[in-house]
Amino acid sequence: MPKTDCNENMIEKFINYLRYERNRSELTVTGYERYLRDFESYFKNRDSQLSWESVDSDIIRDWMESMMDKGDMASTVNCCLSAVRSFFRFALSRGLVEKDPSHVVKGPKKQKPLPQFLREQEMDRLIDVKEMWGTDYKDVRARTLIILLYSTGIRLAEVVGLNTQDVDFISHQLKVTGKRNKQRIIPFGEETEKVLQDYIRLRDELAGGTTEALFTDEEGQRIKRHQVETLVHKYLSQVTTMKKRSPHVLRHTFATAMLNNGAGLESVRKLLGHESVATTEIYTHTTFEQLKKVYKDAHPRA
Repeated sequence: MPKTDCNENMIEKFINYLRYERNRSELTVTGYERYLRDFESYFKNRDSQLSWESVDSDIIRDWMESMMDKGDMASTVNCCLSAVRSFFRFALSRGLVEKDPSHVVKGPKKQKPLPQFLREQEMDRLIDVKEMWGTDYKDVRARTLIILLYSTGIRLAEVVGLNTQDVDFISHQLKVTGKRNKQRIIPFGEETEKVLQDYIRLRDELAGGTTEALFTDEEGQRIKRHQVETLVHKYLSQVTTMKKRSPHVLRHTFATAMLNNGAGLESVRKLLGHESVATTEIYTHTTFEQLKKVYKDAHPRA
């Protein structure tokens, strides 16, 4: 049996490996740590004598089953399993454990619901109806965020991480740092340029032009994820009764609008920052479903 530190140190070693050797994003690192500590709590509560060296595949399966019983989606359970698999691969390679019980465990099959998106008429109403918007800093910032998310398709983490220097008003380009710190360039149009410039002027009046972050709170600190989620939900609720009203819905709306208006799949893939075009192909199903609805509503014999 290999000599190991306590379980706590094993997790810490893995987290440091992800953060400093693999250069994973902080969002990924904190997520993996949360999943591992959840699994550790599960098997300790089941049997206080269990450790990372002694758990077996059945315990991992029982843990996954308990999550499904609580109502967790298959995608969430698979993320948890992925964290445990990564941990055991690391621990095995470093001689911290003698076996990897996770490699024989299969995750639950994912259902693949079509992405939810807003219709173009709904987005037009949200953006263009002046009565929906005030003129104070919060309203101007909210409208700017929604227009930027819709016009570029960037992720929530990406928009939160934007700095003012990432906006090139001369070339009408946005430098975005995506997953695994990969950067990509996204063009933006004149409408986005105008709202960004108006917002930045108002922000600088409030913060004195000293902030690095593009989007800030009233104290000049970088805006938080939950603040963006809250304001997007608030304003999308004014134009849709759809259950999901998140920043990611605006990403889906961007991709669907691009494809519906003639953009190629490969171009949309690059704009979204997808590794594979297979990930982007789900939007072709979305547009086809929309076409079927249009056909059914319009054709007299449909």
